[in-house]
This record gives sequence, structure tokens and C-alpha cells, in this order.
Amino acid sequence: MKKTDLIKYFDTLAETRDHWSERNWYYHSNLENLHTFIIPYGSNVLEIGSGTGSLLAALKPKKGVGVDISPKMISYAKEKFPNIDWREGDAENLEVGERFDYIVVSDLVGYLDDIERGFHELKKVSHERTRLVISYYNYLWEPLLQLAERLQLKAEQPLQNWMSHKDIEGMLELADFEIIKSGSKMVFPIWIPLISAFLNKIVGNLPFLSRLGVIQYAVARPKPTGVYQDKSVSIIIPARNEKGNIESAVKRTPVFGTHQEIIFVEGHSSDDTYEEIVRVADKYVGTRNIRYDRQSGKGKGDAMRKGYSMAEGEVIMILDADLTVPPEDLPKFYNAIISGRGEFINGSRLVYQLEDQSMRFLNILGNKFFSIVFTWLLGQRLKDTLCGTKVFTKSDYNLIAEGRPYFGDFDPFGDFDLIFGAAKLNLKIIEVPIRYQARTYGSTQIDRWTHGWLLLKMVAFAMRKIKFI
Repeated sequence: MKKTDLIKYFDTLAETRDHWSERNWYYHSNLENLHTFIIPYGSNVLEIGSGTGSLLAALKPKKGVGVDISPKMISYAKEKFPNIDWREGDAENLEVGERFDYIVVSDLVGYLDDIERGFHELKKVSHERTRLVISYYNYLWEPLLQLAERLQLKAEQPLQNWMSHKDIEGMLELADFEIIKSGSKMVFPIWIPLISAFLNKIVGNLPFLSRLGVIQYAVARPKPTGVYQDKSVSIIIPARNEKGNIESAVKRTPVFGTHQEIIFVEGHSSDDTYEEIVRVADKYVGTRNIRYDRQSGKGKGDAMRKGYSMAEGEVIMILDADLTVPPEDLPKFYNAIISGRGEFINGSRLVYQLEDQSMRFLNILGNKFFSIVFTWLLGQRLKDTLCGTKVFTKSDYNLIAEGRPYFGDFDPFGDFDLIFGAAKLNLKIIEVPIRYQARTYGSTQIDRWTHGWLLLKMVAFAMRKIKFI
């Protein structure tokens, strides 16, 4: 369709757009719920193809800009939502002059004359931390949607580009964007009390069945440029009954970053761990920056939060004091995050051959099972949820902490608090394989049955708060 004909179509549709939106309120409600889950309130948001503005307004942006090719659509949007900046514009020739945290492209790609060019234009309004949120119809639904138009159950539309997920992914790659996560929603777009909620929130989110959702979506980010700068680093080591590992942790940790600090948080040990931390800190004064404190509460999660509050580095690293993850591997994590290849770096113990006695057989099976489950839950590959070594920036941790009320104080370990928070923020999660080693001092504080039950509870929790929404 020629662009002039497309403008004429949308100008005509503008007069009845709200009527059709109200008639198909259930679809539009689900679309809004998906976007409000992905995009935090108070963000700087640009929507391209904003129509009469309801979706952008539902996001409650700190700064919102809506762009649409139709003058009449923009006119209606200005009347309905005068607090948002509405502008006429062409998605294939953007002239916005600003950059945004989130860019929404909803039900638009089907109308673009040149989708690849449209994605290239998004670079003009993106910075290195921008997230694109693209939603589009599942091409499997084309016959049913055309039938709905003939039955006047939805507005008639001109012929569209019907794109598969792989098509979208390929065109984003050509425009130097990479998909962080993607999925489908809404297998039953008709409202029937109880039945619709059950089918869409539960059945429609199950593996394989989720591919049938009428709404397909992808969250993407600009590819890293490869240009990066060194950053300061805080290495947090929670330690309980680890006296024999304290000095080794310091001696074996390589020096990297513009500035490095090692923070021990001691957890009410019975083997003089705290006294050993004090001794080691005094011994290495002038050669290593070692800080320490005692946690006031209990559990690793509490100790880690104490460490985060003390950390002054731009990059935060967690290293378990049992040293089963070699401190010598920390530069791999550092390089992964400062290069931009990942924004939340997780260690994986399940790639290389394990040392004898480093992990029991049932623990290995459990870890592999939960790897599959959490990959499905989070929409990003995660092979080893319980590896203690995790790396992220202090600024991203602050955002995770700000978003904590959504999840609540649910995690005594502290691992899932970070993983779920990173997934909710659409951070790029990557894993660094490490060679997991057997303990040389002390005994494990992991109980396979107690902590296996905790993992099952985390699965149920994530289903409710992340997947079945």
C-alpha cells in the first residue's frame, strides 16, 4: 500500500478507533498488561505508531512521546492525553531528535513498507541502554483474524506483512539490535469469565502451547559497540565458618579494574572467621583494599545486601568464601560486563568436567532440571541458577532494589532476588563457564532437600510473578 493510501486509511480509522478498542477491550487490556510489566512506570518512552494514544498513556511515562503517520490519530491523542507529546511522523524516516529508555513498536511492523529501514531508524532514538519492545500479530492467526473482519468483529485492515519471530530477529540483527527475550501471549482472545483467564494466564504460558498466542513480542537492545572503559570493582565475599579460606581468597584474587576493593561480610561464625578477616585485612594494609563488617541478620541474602550497601565500586562481584569458584576466574566476568556483552553475568558450573566430590550426582540432576525450568520462566537461557558468582553494575543493582517491592522479601539466599530482578529489568543475562572445584576447608552449607524444596518454591513464585501474568 502506498504511504498516501496508508495515511488515508488511518485518518478514516481514527474516528472509530476507540469504538473498536472498546469492543475488543480484552485484547487491548492484555496488550497493555504485557507492556506495563516490561516497562517500569516513570520511564522515558517513545511509541512509534501510537494511534490515539491509549497504550502510551497506560505506561505512565515520565516523558512520553508518541509518533504516528496519521494527522487525525495525533489530533485525537492530543485531545485525550494532553500531558503527552504527540507528533506526526514517519517510522521509516524518524525526526524526533531525542533518545529514549524504551521504544514501543506495537502492531506496526505489518504496515511498514521497509521493515529493515524502520528498524535502522530506531538507532536515531536509541542509546546504549535502550530497550525496544516490539509486538505484532502471530501469522498463524491470519485466517481467523481475516474471518473476524468479515464478521465485523474487528476493524478491517489492509494487507499486512505477516512476520514470524525469526523474520523479526533477522531484521533486527541487520539493524544492529539483538533480542534479549521474546514470547507469545493470549491463546484465547475472547472474554469468557474464568475460562479466558485460565487459558491465557496458565495454559497459554506452557511450553509449546505458548507459541499459539495471538500476540507475539520481542524485547531487544542495541548491540554492544565493542568500545569500553575499565571500571572500579567491589568484590563481596559473604563468609560463615570459612576461616581457612579467608587469606586464600585475598591472595588468589587477581588485581583488575581502575580500583578494587574486597568486602568480607561475616555471618556469626563458630570458627573465628571474623577474627581471621581482621587479621588478614591488617596484614595486607597498603597492598590490598580490604573492608569488612558483620551482618546483623541471618542468611546469605542478608549478608549480600550488607555488602551491597558498603560497595563503592561501579561493578559488583559476588564470590563465595568456599572458593569452589576459583577467584582466578573473576577477570572473565569483569571482561564480560565491561565489554557490554552482558549486563548480568552468572557463573555456570555445569559446562566443564566437575572435580571429584565437588558436586553430588543428585545435585547435578537437580541443577540441570532447574536450568530448563528457569530458562522457560525467564525467557533467557540460564544454565546454573545456584552458582554463587554473579556480576552486575552498582547502578543496575540500585534499579533491582527499587523494583524489589514487586517481588517482596522472598529469597533467603539472595540469588533469586538478583536473577528475577535482572529479568524484570530486561537485562541481558549471559553465563561464564567456570571450573567448579571441591572444598579444601570446612563443609558445605547446602542441604539438598531443604534447598531443593526452596528451589521448587522459587519456581512457583516466578510462575506467579513473572510468567503467569
